[in-house]
Amino acid sequence: MTTTVRIPDDWPATEDQARAVQDELRGRVVLGEPGPPPGTGHVTGVDVAYDDDHDLVAAAAVVLDAGTLEVVAEATAVGRISFPYVPGLLAFREIPAVLAALGALPRPPGLVVCDGYGLAHPRRFGLASHLGVLTGLPTIGVAKNPFTFTHEPPAAPRGSSAPLLAGAEEVGRALRTRDGVKPVYVSVGHRVSLDNACAHTLALTPAHRQPETTRRADALCRRALAEATGAGEYVA
Repeated sequence: MTTTVRIPDDWPATEDQARAVQDELRGRVVLGEPGPPPGTGHVTGVDVAYDDDHDLVAAAAVVLDAGTLEVVAEATAVGRISFPYVPGLLAFREIPAVLAALGALPRPPGLVVCDGYGLAHPRRFGLASHLGVLTGLPTIGVAKNPFTFTHEPPAAPRGSSAPLLAGAEEVGRALRTRDGVKPVYVSVGHRVSLDNACAHTLALTPAHRQPETTRRADALCRRALAEATGAGEYVA
């Protein structure tokens, strides 16, 4: 079943409003907790897909057993795009749909893994941090690219890492999840340490570069979007 997304009445409509929200919420990020141990409980991937021609966004939340990586629950949500495309403010396009998908799950999500950034963000408040503050859930960001930050190449073996740097500040890590394959970029979102975020990422990548959470959520949100647009049945 797919949930229809409701955009909050007070959702930011301009870049200035969105940055003001980031400034207000950034101070609520909790950095002093280690987070749940890798391989225990549940871990949930969230991702979104867009159809700009139809002004639609679809979000998926897929809950895995953290020990076996088997899917134990999933939910999707489809709605209108809630904010224009602005680099650094992508969370405002995604969060209403992601929150709707998370809210439709039949069980608690546990740790949430975002296909994007947490502290590794120009304003230190990417999607993973924003989502964590709004929900109170432990969150991490695992991104495909380093955004604007620099890093030395990690060593070739799986598990090798290098600091992701904003000047001298470590905002995340470039983490090798497959021998000799391009790293992913891990950052803290909320209520998880960076060491633990990297350990979770390795636990979620037994066979592929991207975490299983992201792979499953990506496939599901694309399917939900195709069904919403292809059937021509979506009504806001």
